[in-house]
Amino acid sequence: MSTSPSEVAAPASRTSRWLAQARFETATTLRHGEQLLVAIVLPALALVGLTLSDSPELGAGRRIDLATAGVLALAVVSTAFTGQAIATGFDRRHGVLRFLGATPLGREGLIAGKLGAVALVVGVQLLLLGLLAACFGWHPEPSGLVPALVTVALGAAAFLSLAMLLAGTVRAEAVLALANLAWVLLLGLGILLPTDRLPGALASIAGLLPSGALGDGLRAALVHGQWPLAQWLVLLVWTGVAGSAAARWFHWSD
Repeated sequence: MSTSPSEVAAPASRTSRWLAQARFETATTLRHGEQLLVAIVLPALALVGLTLSDSPELGAGRRIDLATAGVLALAVVSTAFTGQAIATGFDRRHGVLRFLGATPLGREGLIAGKLGAVALVVGVQLLLLGLLAACFGWHPEPSGLVPALVTVALGAAAFLSLAMLLAGTVRAEAVLALANLAWVLLLGLGILLPTDRLPGALASIAGLLPSGALGDGLRAALVHGQWPLAQWLVLLVWTGVAGSAAARWFHWSD
């Protein structure tokens, strides 16, 4: 029995392919135990620990407000950098990236899917961690909500660019070690601990790192209602540099 041209399914549009990949990437992240540990459980524990303790010193403002801003920054780093770097590194090792790059999805569709997945997972993180913080009395500055969302978006872009650079240039085992080591080190370089709490020159250096720009930017927005323009500039520079380097040196297979 022949099939008429009208009965043949039309190929999926580029947008449909990208959205399908984003849904797949999101579902994979949310079903993965280790990813959930880094994305949700550890930030939640950090929020509880910082709120109930008196150290480290977080600066001027209500402690719950400062702690929440830092933990939201940590959530962005966990998903956009640590999670994506490790997942992409092992996909590259197992040949998944090379296979998907040869399908109609294409390489730019794969990147678009990762961007969409990061946005969706970060949205879930912000909602869950925000609800948890509200239980402890968190009251973000209303005038800072819009600049906070901009800061989150710029921070996610910067750290995703760094994740792609790391995952595309280093072997998977090294990506796993380096991504987790960076996650630990960045906690004290502007993410949970404000850069102005750091000693001497280290404070200036941390302020120029994407971790310092993201953490300080969210604290400026959510605690003080400010528009952190200087921090946005730092994040844009990191996105441009890391994104350009990833586009040039990314290897789609080992």
